[in-house]
Amino acid sequence: MNLETLELSILLPALAAGLLVTATHVPLGMQVLARGIVFIDLAIAQIAGCGVLLADRFGFEAEGIAVQVAALAAALGGALLLTWTERVWPEVQEAVIGVVFVLGATGSVLLLASNVHGSEHLRDLLVGQILWAQPSRLVWAALVYAAILVLWFGWRERLGRTGFYVLFALAVTVSVQLVGLYLVFATLIVPPLATRTMQRRRLASSWMIAAAGYAVGLMLSTALDLPSGPVIVWMLVVLGLAWHAWLGVTSSRALRATV
Repeated sequence: MNLETLELSILLPALAAGLLVTATHVPLGMQVLARGIVFIDLAIAQIAGCGVLLADRFGFEAEGIAVQVAALAAALGGALLLTWTERVWPEVQEAVIGVVFVLGATGSVLLLASNVHGSEHLRDLLVGQILWAQPSRLVWAALVYAAILVLWFGWRERLGRTGFYVLFALAVTVSVQLVGLYLVFATLIVPPLATRTMQRRRLASSWMIAAAGYAVGLMLSTALDLPSGPVIVWMLVVLGLAWHAWLGVTSSRALRATV
């Protein structure tokens, strides 16, 4: 196997992971922005991460079903808690989300305090290991994401607040183990933020920005021998800013043309 073939065998699954995360997180991210709860993904992802670390502490296999159940249970618990706080204290929901995030983050540190590989586990939780995405996990993730998308686009109006939080928790639980917390946040927020002024084709444009960010970021990180996760985050932001600037230029031209 030559070097180019080896790189493709690593990059293609990584790109597939990014596109899968993009498919669900862009529409969910638009809802997050509309609700004004931007940091919810960080909070729920941290809670899911605590579930993973707790299962690991009890000796369960990293790829086993027990870890997935622990992560999902933790995320759903956090999601239901935030559903309740949004109903009871809607005026301070963003602050509550921040507190939950801090508790999740410090809880992860405490769970790893006596682990000799604690720093590695924490780095994997935050930055992820997208380059080591396994095809078997991608198939499983694709099935979960497909179910989420069907529910979201088919029954979104019927899901209500609780349904949204449950779907969100499920998506984030899967994604944080695929690409890491930083990429989960960037994928959710940056593309919808860049297209927030668009009235038409916003979803398609957001998907395009996210997909391009993953593709360019993976190629650039490979060429420069840099960590893929952080490079992809930066590319998402750069492309998002470029798109927003282009929208500003085109809208200014359209305005002048009507004067």
